[in-house]
Amino acid sequence: MTRDPVLVLGWGNRSRGDDALGPLCLDRLRELGLNSGRVEYLEDYQLQIEHALDLLGRERVLLVDASQSCLAPFEVTQLTPAHDPSLRSHALTPAALWHLFGELHGTPPPCTLMAIRGERFELGAPPGTAALLHLESAVLWAAAWLQA
Repeated sequence: MTRDPVLVLGWGNRSRGDDALGPLCLDRLRELGLNSGRVEYLEDYQLQIEHALDLLGRERVLLVDASQSCLAPFEVTQLTPAHDPSLRSHALTPAALWHLFGELHGTPPPCTLMAIRGERFELGAPPGTAALLHLESAVLWAAAWLQA
């Protein structure tokens, strides 16, 4: 199986207000069509153990999620593997996913985590106005990251 060298993995629930920011970011990046044929976009509700397989053969990875604790409009960090209790649950932290990959396959690809500031996560609510503005800033940053 041939894989695109860059993976953009976004997660969140489109039915829970600002929790949709990860998937919405993927939508916007797909629309831009950057590095077509070199980027794969993957959306899910949460990070899971199975996502370790999606990391195989990647040059680099961008993870995108909504966050209530990051600074607005978004924060970017380089991910490092770390063992934590989420490794035994259905929903993993990004650091636990990288740790799992390392345990199974050796050194994980470089990973950047982008957390987009959200405030409203109620079921059935649309993304808030502030969150959508944060999303636009995040999309601009992610587009530059993809072109680098």
